[in-house]
Amino acid sequence: MRTRNLLVLVLFLSCLLGLAGVSQNQDTPAPAARKLLRKTIPVYPEMARRMNLAGTVKVFAVVAPDGTVKAVQPMGGSPLLIQAAQDAIANWKFAPSSAESKELIELHFNP
Repeated sequence: MRTRNLLVLVLFLSCLLGLAGVSQNQDTPAPAARKLLRKTIPVYPEMARRMNLAGTVKVFAVVAPDGTVKAVQPMGGSPLLIQAAQDAIANWKFAPSSAESKELIELHFNP
């Protein structure tokens, strides 16, 4: 029981620190809002499910001109949920464009 309380405390503090970083980042480019053609649903992590952990993960995705995701940079959210979000978004496909863009994406996780 003590270990679980410690884990919850660590996750809570990590989440607070991650979200604080989002609010302080003034140099973040505005999202380009390209049309999404194919979306992969993230796999809800088993540990997060056992903890009944819900939350929002914010990431920036760098999208190539052909619509493929080149990189995913986490901006905030629970460390238990960020990897699931990154794995799913890496498989997304956006509409083609003449230039590379950065997309702000928010994924909401509910057990």
